[in-house]
Amino acid sequence: MSEEFGSDFVTIVDDDGQEFELELLDTMDYNGNTYTAFLPADMAEDDPDYGMIILRSQLDESGEELYESIDDEDELNDVYEHFMVLLFDDEDEE
Repeated sequence: MSEEFGSDFVTIVDDDGQEFELELLDTMDYNGNTYTAFLPADMAEDDPDYGMIILRSQLDESGEELYESIDDEDELNDVYEHFMVLLFDDEDEE
């Protein structure tokens, strides 16, 4: 019997109305924004499009969390590097 502990899944809808199920990896506050890292839950790991997805998250006026893509490539790369340290830093220590 297999049990999963602590996995959170979120379904998001893109601008074209297509739904995606994402597995939450982690959330971090950085430079005054909140960022969330996900992995695609409905995609095979050997798919060439499989990889970490980083979205900026914010609360709307009703307190519901909204996710938006990061269009600035420098911001995205900076946040990606911080997530890599946050998620994998302990693996690099010898």
